[in-house]
Amino acid sequence: MGSSDFAPPRAVLFDRDGTLVRDVPYNGNPALVDPFPQAAAVLQELRSRGIRTGVISNQSGLARGLLTPAQVQAVNARVEELLGPFDVWEICPHSAEDGCPCRKPAPGMIHSACARLGLRPADTAVIGDIGADVEAAAAAGARGVLVPTSVTRPEEAAAATLVAADLAGAVDLLLGSP
Repeated sequence: MGSSDFAPPRAVLFDRDGTLVRDVPYNGNPALVDPFPQAAAVLQELRSRGIRTGVISNQSGLARGLLTPAQVQAVNARVEELLGPFDVWEICPHSAEDGCPCRKPAPGMIHSACARLGLRPADTAVIGDIGADVEAAAAAGARGVLVPTSVTRPEEAAAATLVAADLAGAVDLLLGSP
């Protein structure tokens, strides 16, 4: 199935750390938020086409006591200040051991974001940097695009249906651009 075989998504949900901004483990400091160079332009392109945007982010630092909700909110506010307003934010505050339905690769945050946006998962896409991001998309019935980084394991890239070299390439795949 080529990129021209489906309509562009009505919403794109992004992983936060390692996808929109450089990953700073358990970051509670807004001053350390550093967007990837293409992030602002990619988001502006989507918004200009009327495509809604959102963030889905595992934040196990909350469950582990390494972050407070206020710190996570402050970092997210800084992301939004630098990259513009998102239509929806979904944060999983649980650790991997909690067995919650929201933590990626589970589809809970995608289902919740879609419900809040009034869209079906089939009308949305997820862009992330690790296997859990695209696995969550598949589990929800959304399209997933993997943008590998230095932390992406080779087997995650091999298992992903759609892989792009960078954020702009991921959006081009979803929009059916060359």
